[in-house]
Amino acid sequence: MLTGSNATKAAKESSWRREASQPSLPEVHRSMKVPQKGSWIRKFLAFAGPGYLVAVGYMDPGNWATDIAGGSLFGYSLLSVIMLSNLMAILLQALAGKLGIVTGRDLAQACRDHYSKPVAMGLWVLCELAIAACDLAEVIGAAIALNLLFGIPLLYGVLITALDVLVVLFLQNKGFRYIESIVIALIVTIGACFAFEMFWSQPEVKEILGGFIPTAEIVKNPEMLYIAIGILGATVMPHNLYLHSSIVQTRQYEQTTLGKREAIKYATADSTIALIFALGINAAILILSAATFHRAGMTEVAEIGDAYHLLAPLLGTTLGSILFGVALLAAGMNSTLTGTLAGQIVMEGFLNLRITPWLRRLITRMIAIIPAVIVTALYGESGTTQLLILSQVILSLQLSFAVVPLVKFTNDKKKMGEFVNAPWLKVLSWIVAIIIMVLNAYLLYQTLFG
Repeated sequence: MLTGSNATKAAKESSWRREASQPSLPEVHRSMKVPQKGSWIRKFLAFAGPGYLVAVGYMDPGNWATDIAGGSLFGYSLLSVIMLSNLMAILLQALAGKLGIVTGRDLAQACRDHYSKPVAMGLWVLCELAIAACDLAEVIGAAIALNLLFGIPLLYGVLITALDVLVVLFLQNKGFRYIESIVIALIVTIGACFAFEMFWSQPEVKEILGGFIPTAEIVKNPEMLYIAIGILGATVMPHNLYLHSSIVQTRQYEQTTLGKREAIKYATADSTIALIFALGINAAILILSAATFHRAGMTEVAEIGDAYHLLAPLLGTTLGSILFGVALLAAGMNSTLTGTLAGQIVMEGFLNLRITPWLRRLITRMIAIIPAVIVTALYGESGTTQLLILSQVILSLQLSFAVVPLVKFTNDKKKMGEFVNAPWLKVLSWIVAIIIMVLNAYLLYQTLFG
């Protein structure tokens, strides 16, 4: 580590305001070995894992409400929006992984080391709001799943979710690969549940393929556009960009040009494959809604609880509802794990401050639980659904404040050196950033005045 005037000079030359401080997630930083020799499969498997932790955010309970509403109201038409959202997510997550591998900083640390203190603090506050909103979706989703499967009242279900702090602590002590394995197992569970749902619902393959082709109606129809933007906000998660830029650094790749280039290649492949799987899950939720509710003329189904109760008679088996609930519970549990890590990364990165993980998680959980308890007690399930939608709006609005710095940093040759984005990637990444900013501005306008 450089010190004194040398550190200041190095920071200036690289356009960072200060030298990197402590490593991201220091307790697991470079803790997992990567084989230097052997087949590409062995190396790929060594890097596999972080992408699935990232993919969890793309299939959390917040996605379910928008996908169900989109499918019941407009059939398969919004599948193209899910596909485009996931393609943007693949690009942005690849850039996040690249930033972490090349600079040795996660996105939060990079913001702190580049921007002035007031700007960095503003970005931190916005990111904390996004994480709280995401945590709110997890709390409500898990509580709804517990209510549907076991009859536990929503209010008690919300309170039970606070106990996940103990679960996360236990898993963190087992090691990072153990956390990755649990996450992958839960993702496979979600995928298996929806595979059965697809078999029972028997959707029209031709209509599914047609739904992946974008149409002008999505832009012309205000209601369809509003739901489409909600799908975007629920799909591309801002905190995942911070998370991915950190957890790719858990691998012991060589700190050389060749080593970093290889790490970028395998990390990008890992996240791309995982996000394609997430695309399948999100598409399956919308397809299930279209093949059951829209087909039956039930175009107003938007609440998760309603979907659960209506699936059994429409599919002709009670297992349809049960597997739907199991998948929802697995999604909520998975989001808990990644939300914990994202919260730790953001606080430590922006503030250069470390606090006990369980205390950090408890603070975040309380921020989510308090409004959930109040709304659940006063308004019941309909209130929690509105709160779930509001959480996705908050996430969508915060997205630009994570995407723009990420694109800016990875396009900066002084920061990235020879790993700077190629000209075509610079143009593409800014196009994606501008699309996100424009759509979010429209969403804010519609929310306030529409």
